[in-house]
Amino acid sequence: MSFTLPDLPYATNALEPHIDKTTMEIHHGKHHAGYVNNLNKAIAGTPLENKSLEELMKDASKHPVAVRNNAGGHWNHSFFWPQMGPKAGGSPSGKLAEAINKTWGSFDKFKEEFAKVAGARFGSGWAWLGVKDGGLCICSTPNQDNPLMDIAECKCQPILGIDVWEHAYYLKYQNRRPDYVTAFWNLVRWDVVADRYAKAK
Repeated sequence: MSFTLPDLPYATNALEPHIDKTTMEIHHGKHHAGYVNNLNKAIAGTPLENKSLEELMKDASKHPVAVRNNAGGHWNHSFFWPQMGPKAGGSPSGKLAEAINKTWGSFDKFKEEFAKVAGARFGSGWAWLGVKDGGLCICSTPNQDNPLMDIAECKCQPILGIDVWEHAYYLKYQNRRPDYVTAFWNLVRWDVVADRYAKAK
């Protein structure tokens, strides 16, 4: 099978002022599209053509680096876009809110810890909120790795992720990654995250 670039679930300017239109056009139309195109090239004519994206994550250590990097980039970004939206933000409710409060004491403490992990990722990578052993955890992965990969140091089922590659924020925030992470909370669709949490549980 060949993989395709998913459409954004909103207009490229819909996340302004927190993420600008130009960044979205480049991030989705160039970077994410590049991962899809390069993944298709890397698996062409090999048995990997018959594997799903999730299967490629599961045994990432067995594949060429180009497959691992581009499959990760495709999965991560396909996961990233739908969890954001205009007129979003606020705070979670229901069972997800209860789990966050139980784990970190409060939503604000959770955001502090998440921002700390996202800020501490050296170079390029991602920070994640995930479900592990029935509870919640925060971790980060380098480059386009994710917690579903067999080579990941932190293994969990992600329910929220933030891209901290410079291409995700540099046009607007330059080197101010913490400002980008703070702005990210205005875009999170907690209904999507809560649905992912329910399914992961």
